[in-house]
Amino acid sequence: MNRTRDIEQRFDGASERVRDRVRQYANDTADTANSLMESGRRMTMRLGRRGSGYGKQLSHMAEDLADEASYQYRRARRHASRHPVATVAVVAGTIGAFMLLRRLLRSDED
Repeated sequence: MNRTRDIEQRFDGASERVRDRVRQYANDTADTANSLMESGRRMTMRLGRRGSGYGKQLSHMAEDLADEASYQYRRARRHASRHPVATVAVVAGTIGAFMLLRRLLRSDED
């Protein structure tokens, strides 16, 4: 019985650490997304003043990109808060794939 309780406490502690780390990553992503959206808005204002068709088209594309980034961030944050273990698994898989590709593509001289 004591062993079961010990395992449960370790699992709860690990899940709390994972949840905190996911929140930290989500907040960092939010900051980056906000700065990208702000840059897009500044570009939109700058290009929108010129009044040319190309400038308007480019400003609409920048607004669409900012909206899409905002949507994807909210979607990722919602998924991370609902499924923290799955999120950690995806992050770990991505890092593992990156390291494997790096090792495969590394020259023999290194």
